[in-house]
Amino acid sequence: MKIFSALLLLLSLASAAVAQFAPPAGQEGSTAIYADSAVFVDWASQCSLQRGWINLADTALGKTSYGTANAATGKADNDVVSLGDGGMATLYFSTPIANGDGFDLAVFENAFTDEFLELAFVEVSSDSLHFYRFPSVSLTQTITQVETFGTLDATLIHNFAGKYRALYGTPFDLEELKDSVGLDINHVVAVRVIDVTGSIDSAFCRYDSRGNKINDPWPTPFETGGFDLDAVGVIHNNATAIQQYSGNQIAVYPNPCHDFMEISGEIIKLRIFDISGKLLTSVYKFVGHRIDCSALPKGVLLLDIENNRHKHHIIKVIKQ
Repeated sequence: MKIFSALLLLLSLASAAVAQFAPPAGQEGSTAIYADSAVFVDWASQCSLQRGWINLADTALGKTSYGTANAATGKADNDVVSLGDGGMATLYFSTPIANGDGFDLAVFENAFTDEFLELAFVEVSSDSLHFYRFPSVSLTQTITQVETFGTLDATLIHNFAGKYRALYGTPFDLEELKDSVGLDINHVVAVRVIDVTGSIDSAFCRYDSRGNKINDPWPTPFETGGFDLDAVGVIHNNATAIQQYSGNQIAVYPNPCHDFMEISGEIIKLRIFDISGKLLTSVYKFVGHRIDCSALPKGVLLLDIENNRHKHHIIKVIKQ
């Protein structure tokens, strides 16, 4: 009996040591943020969608079809778009997200319990071209596949979207990516959410930042398969198009613009991209830094401005 009790104690201690991350929404120590929280200052305004497979192991089933890209814009409301195995959505914002004190953004999924969780990677970009992934950890066992309607323990999951139930966002802190070369954590224009697939089969599996296989409910062979994206909320952002870069101030105005825009600062080259990353025009010689934009398409434009020290500044402008 003493040996049996000792074994139970060891198992209990081992379990406690492994369960090291924040618990489900509503429990002490949880980092979940409710959709109605006053901390949110903005929500995604546009979404570009790339559907994933209903079942990566049987692509003859086709890709998911539930929901539209618009379901992922605006405030979290439990109206979702299903990404499917490996599918992804790229979200854009009216004002760039910035690094503030604590968490800076949160991603919402539609899990109906605290245990039935479907996970996704989260990446951010300052130019809509180069994306940087938040380091994530999955300590869920990888011996047995979590089945279609199986469950997960939130305390074994860190920095994955989908950690919390519907209407509770999983938050992310841009400070974690401060050393990423090419990323300006004070000027994030896009957030990308990528379904992890969830299979532990080596032919299909995905890995966390520690090299662990990621085990979540799989397969989910329905038109609603994979991660179900509800919304991305912003906690910290920049209120204007004027950004400070290494002592040089670059300003673009008016924003939104119509037929022209003015750019202040030391500039030797300007490239203008659309929201998908397509190069629209390059300008090497400026006349009073006034740019004719009458022929450019309406919508979100990304300005890649190079100064005389060959530093690049990315600014988002709305063309009306």
